[in-house]
Formats: sequence, structure tokens, C-alpha cells
Amino acid sequence: MADKPRYYLTTAIAYPNGPPHIGHAYEAIATDAIARFMRLDGYDVLFLTGTDEHGMKMLQTAGKEKLSPQQLVERKRAAFQGHGGAAQLLERRVHSHNRGATSSRFHRHLAADGSGR
Repeated sequence: MADKPRYYLTTAIAYPNGPPHIGHAYEAIATDAIARFMRLDGYDVLFLTGTDEHGMKMLQTAGKEKLSPQQLVERKRAAFQGHGGAAQLLERRVHSHNRGATSSRFHRHLAADGSGR
């Protein structure tokens, strides 16, 4: 039997400097629907989503809240990982193979290595 054709799907990476909003929900639900359809159509789907916990938006928000960027990340991360409200509903509905964060140990390892493998 031949291997299944592959289909790669990714979302934009959200900045968790504020609570999840309708734009995050729309993107997550739409891409999840595409991934599910492609699986039903026989594709081997890799669906990737995550958050970008670096950058000016995070630094500016941390400064306004009188926190270090890492403190802000730790405080806001739960909202984007489905620990309440609309994010929890999304987490139950969206099936992502790989949900990453740019502050994770895995991401730091890849970035330091430079290979992307």
C-alpha cells in the first residue's frame, strides 16, 4: 500500500500579551476544520499552531504591567493553553498535532542548534 499523501497546515502564531479573542477562535476553528477534512480525504495531516512569546508586543505589555517578559509569559500562557473560558472550549475542539511556544525548552534547543531539526 502506498503512503498517504502529506498535507501541512499551520496557523499564525499568536502573541499571548492579552486574552484570546474572536480572531484567535476563528483561525483555530477554521484550520481545525480543514485539517479534519483533509484527514477524512485520506491525507496524513501535520497541523501546527502555537504562540510567539517574544517580541516587542510582549516587552511593551510586560513593561505596562510592571513585570519581566518571562513573568508575563507565565501569567498569560494558561489562557492560550485552554485553562478557562473560550480557550478551554477551543482546546477541546481543536486537534493540533503540534502546539508550540517560542519560550519552550524544545524551541530554545532548536533555535540554539540552528538546524531546525
